[in-house]
Amino acid sequence: MGTKSPWITVDQSTLYNMQLTIIGSGNLATHLSLALHRAGHTIRQVYSPTLSHAHQLAQKVNAEATDTIAAIHPDSDAYILSVKDDALPTLAATIPISRPDAVILHTAGSVPLSVLSASQAPHQAVLYPMQTFSKAREVNFREIPCFIESSDAHAHAIVHALAADISDTVIDMPSDKRRKLHLAAVFACNLTNHCYRLAEQILEEDNIDFRLFLPIINETARKVNTLSPKQAQTGPMVRNDRTVMDAQLSLLTTQRQKDIYRLMAESIYEDSV
Repeated sequence: MGTKSPWITVDQSTLYNMQLTIIGSGNLATHLSLALHRAGHTIRQVYSPTLSHAHQLAQKVNAEATDTIAAIHPDSDAYILSVKDDALPTLAATIPISRPDAVILHTAGSVPLSVLSASQAPHQAVLYPMQTFSKAREVNFREIPCFIESSDAHAHAIVHALAADISDTVIDMPSDKRRKLHLAAVFACNLTNHCYRLAEQILEEDNIDFRLFLPIINETARKVNTLSPKQAQTGPMVRNDRTVMDAQLSLLTTQRQKDIYRLMAESIYEDSV
């Protein structure tokens, strides 16, 4: 179990085997449910509008599956909403919750805590694990930083306990800063991965195996463990080597590829001077 916040006046025994309801069955919901289950908490129920998806996750954590909002048990300790951002307001307002000490929380990086204000749960929180998740790939949750926010001391005790049980890094962060964090994560993860896809497309034109690029990708990622991203940047764009860049532009086959290349080249060079 993780370290609990010492200033919270709450019965600590209630934090060790919480009864949890999971709303959602996607990538994050799956990994978070598994991590909480392994940490000793009870996943009572998994809700998804697609019953087969709810069953798939429920079977992994010995839970009940449902696709009906009205069938959600109203007396869990906490309700964890791990769904699409635009579904949060409606779900938060419609989930039946009867306990006065129940906590409802969401896992979104870019959505404020206030989206839960219409919930029947008197206590609200956020638990945002900053990582990219795919169902088919295992992750070590203890290495994933978790950013939390809460509406009150009781909600803080619950969300901090859950986060500390699965992660070695738990950080309080308000909604406005968490939105910036999520934006930066999009650049560092999603846009970077799309660059991998663009590279893959270029290689596919000549039947070159993308796996040949894994060493350079891995070294690029390792370098920023000891260097800042600015210090780690190399290549013709840093040098503003127009001969090399013009030759590379001529090899690109679509206007979108050329536009992305030029925009990135300008950004890299401007940042290097």
